[in-house]
Amino acid sequence: MASEDVKTSESAVSTIVNLAEEAKLAREGVVKARSEAVLSICKSLVAGGVAGGLSRTAVAPLERLKILLQVQNPHNIKYNGTIQGLKYIWRTEGFRGLFKGNGTNCARIVPNSAVKFFSYEQASKGILYMYQQQTGNEDAQLTPLLRLGAGACAGIIAMSATYPMDMVRGRLTVQTENSPYRYRGMFHALSTVLREEGPRALYKGWLPSVIGVIPYVGLNFAVYESLKDWLVKAKPFGLIEDSELSVTTRLACGAAAGTVGQTVAYPLDVIRRRMQMVGWNNAASVITGDGRSAAPLEYTGMIDAFRKTVRHEGFGALYKGLVPNSVKVVPSIAIAFVTYEVVKDILGVEIRISD
Repeated sequence: MASEDVKTSESAVSTIVNLAEEAKLAREGVVKARSEAVLSICKSLVAGGVAGGLSRTAVAPLERLKILLQVQNPHNIKYNGTIQGLKYIWRTEGFRGLFKGNGTNCARIVPNSAVKFFSYEQASKGILYMYQQQTGNEDAQLTPLLRLGAGACAGIIAMSATYPMDMVRGRLTVQTENSPYRYRGMFHALSTVLREEGPRALYKGWLPSVIGVIPYVGLNFAVYESLKDWLVKAKPFGLIEDSELSVTTRLACGAAAGTVGQTVAYPLDVIRRRMQMVGWNNAASVITGDGRSAAPLEYTGMIDAFRKTVRHEGFGALYKGLVPNSVKVVPSIAIAFVTYEVVKDILGVEIRISD
């Protein structure tokens, strides 16, 4: 009887020990899974930030010229085309003039790109999960339409989070050597706008930006991912030998994605920039009401901005700056996508080595 009690006690102790070991392993597994999840998020954020900063700096002169063309007075033309405009900036403001506003743009685009790429990955996972549950097919993949939705969600989240920085960046970019220097930098611009125009002024042009983000960012991601999938599966013209795409091929996919997105959304970008200038009396290149008065043009909203722009300058005004924008968008988007994937790969290799 005593021996049976001892065996029972030993069995109970053994069971408790086994349960404790299993609980310990389970906790370690949870901690490891959480660590890997946090590491993956950090990797996406870093890769997105690097991609955004590098791509924008590479095309900063074209970005500044585009904004100047979008908002300049049509009766006082200073910038007349891409080549002439770049030469004029170089002659009047020097090398630094080509990169004016780029520091603020990078300060904005690094967190913007980080949030955008991270949001896209998370939105894609969520949408794919719901799509697989709805169809009952665990092997289902994202369709171009679903990618468009994920890209649009990512763009709206990222743009809204960093919009005040984009607003002041537009004003800093418009300042020239002959302008009254109201803004000495990003923080001075933010504080000045808040003090003189109120918090709402930091979101001037937000609505056309949101509307424009849907086709722009959405089509960027949808076209880019769909092109990659098509190239891997179809292997047209013998361009793809295995499932891995070369950097050149990725650049081509990014260029095509950028061209489609920016062409569809460009008029909304013009309206956004013009709405951002409203209320800033000392902007040297801001469009005026009838092209002749000294007061800057006032808009009551997005529709009013569209109507007045077309009435005073014609439909073509909605595409002012399209040429330098097209020249810059293709390499900018392409560099951003490739840099993002390359940096993620590098971070992934380093993580595996450190393990």
